[in-house]
This record gives sequence, structure tokens and C-alpha cells, in this order.
Amino acid sequence: MSEGKKLTHNSKKDFLRSPVEHIDITSFDSRPIISSMEKMSFVSRETANAANIFNEMLGDNECTIFLTLAGSTSAAGCMNIYKDLVKYNMVDAIVATGASIIDMDLFEALGFKHYQGSQFQDDTELRKNYIDRIYDTYIDEDELQMCDKTICDIANTLECRSYTSREFIHEIGRFLKKNSKKKDSLIETAYDNDVPIFCPAFTDSSAGFGLVMHQEKNPKKHITIDSIREFRELTEIKIRSKGSGLFMIGGGVPKNFIQDTVICAELLGKEVEMHKYAVQITVADSRDGACSSSTLKEASSWGKVDITKEQMVFAEATSVLPLIASDAYHKGAWKKRDRKNFTKIFG
Repeated sequence: MSEGKKLTHNSKKDFLRSPVEHIDITSFDSRPIISSMEKMSFVSRETANAANIFNEMLGDNECTIFLTLAGSTSAAGCMNIYKDLVKYNMVDAIVATGASIIDMDLFEALGFKHYQGSQFQDDTELRKNYIDRIYDTYIDEDELQMCDKTICDIANTLECRSYTSREFIHEIGRFLKKNSKKKDSLIETAYDNDVPIFCPAFTDSSAGFGLVMHQEKNPKKHITIDSIREFRELTEIKIRSKGSGLFMIGGGVPKNFIQDTVICAELLGKEVEMHKYAVQITVADSRDGACSSSTLKEASSWGKVDITKEQMVFAEATSVLPLIASDAYHKGAWKKRDRKNFTKIFG
């Protein structure tokens, strides 16, 4: 559809007709595709090399694997991939944007859905119908505000003190065990498998709105988020890991936060190695010099990432992530990994 031919509808129900369906990496075997892509060039060969590096991480039992999430791939159909990476012991800790975890994963765990739409729709009409747009995906704003309220309600039940985002998300997992409408969310699966989730920019999401509501209702006695202690917690995981690898979707704060654990550990007088393996899937352009779009080779100059096992994949993540993840699932190196259970080190 050409730009300028804007779609029009009359009611919210007309917009929210086709829910996004999340892809299941266990239902197809991408190994032949990845094997064929190895013999190609451009992004195909980059994707195959990334898959091979991810499988090397999985085969290295001393390697702690960090998954980082930025962008809206969870809303776009990749949510089950991230859940399965936890379920099948392919990641040991997660660093994500608040939106990925709260606005998308918790949102669906509460029984709500994301819907297929169009990037050419008249946004003024969407606003009149109280519908939010992520490129060609729609969200019911009324439902999103119920997600905000749920955060407030959970906070109201907790002891009034400071929490890291990891602690608060753990409490959300506990809440979902009894109250989720959709089982097997990423939060609940991580809760069940002692995989910690960190959101260093937690308030930049529905979590922020919900916690503001909580503090407004409880001005003298409320919870707050301690991002400094959170950085120390994540660094502790790096310190306790004999080796580490990064599987990064997008860039942003999660990418830099996990890479900075190497420097933080050194400043604390701990001897740690750079992240041994690193894969990043991104469409960011490194020519503007921005941190989120810096290459993994650039990160090596900071002492964060070893460049012997690294691969940048310049692609929109929903197009290549399912292939990489399905390849790893069917190759099965995860079956021999020991679970790290890092949530347990924090008591």
C-alpha cells in the first residue's frame, strides 16, 4: 500500500480484529536454512555466523548467557521466543527495556493482546479510538492503563522500601502465578526458572506510570526503585561467571548496561574477563557515533567485549531471530547445560 492511501475505520472494534500471533520456534526446524545461509553472503552469512556463535555459547557450560532486549519485537510476535529461551535453558539472565517486560509481556499475561494494523493508518483517528500504534501494530490504550494500574496494585501490597527492578519483577512473577490470564509469560517463566530480569530504565514504561500512581496514593510510605543497587546485582552475576556471552536484540540501555558490568567489576577490584561471545541484531547505523549503534568491535576498545567471537547482524530482528533461535533449539546444546539459577544468589 502506498503512503498517502490512509486506512479509515469507524470504531475501535474495527481496528482490533487480528491479534498478533507469536512464532513458535519449536514448530519448525531452521537448521537447513542456517546451513544454506552459511554458503551465502551479506546478512545471510552474518545470520548463520551469529547462529554458530550462539550455539558455541550454549556448548560452553561455563558461559553465562545474557539476553538483552530493546525495541518492540515482543509486541511484534517474538514473545514466545524469549519465553522459550528461558524455558529451554538457553539464557541465564535478562536485561531489557521496561516496555519489553511490562508494556508487552505483563500486558499479555493479564489477558490483553497486540493487534496487526497498518503504518499508514490515520493516527488522529487512532487517537480518537484510544488506540496506540507501534509501526503496524495496535494496542488498546484502555487495556494498557489497566496494566499501569496493576503495577500500582502490586506495589501497594509490598513492604515499603527500595527495590531493584529485578526484585520488583520477581514480585510480578509471584503475582502472575496466581493471577495471570495467559500462562507461560516471559516474567512467569523466568520466575519459575530462577532467571533474573533487569530493567535499568524501568520507569520508562508502564511500570513508571504505575509506580507514580502508587507514590501519589502513598506520599509518606511507598516503594522506590534503586537502579544503583541493581547495577551492583548485575555486576555480581558477571563476577560469579567464569565466562559470559551476550545475545542482544537491539541496542539501547540494556546493551550498554550489560557491557558496563566488566568495567564495574574492575573498579571493584575484581578480576573478570571481557564478554567472550557477543551477537547483536540491530538496524542501528554506527555512522552517527551513537552508543546504541556502536559495533561490538568498538566495545572491545573499552575492554567490554572480546572480538574473537562476535557478530553484528544488521537486520530487523523479527526476520532473523526466529531462524537463529530455532536452529539453537533443534541442535540441542541446551540439553547439556547446567542451570545457573542466579535469582537464588540474591536471597
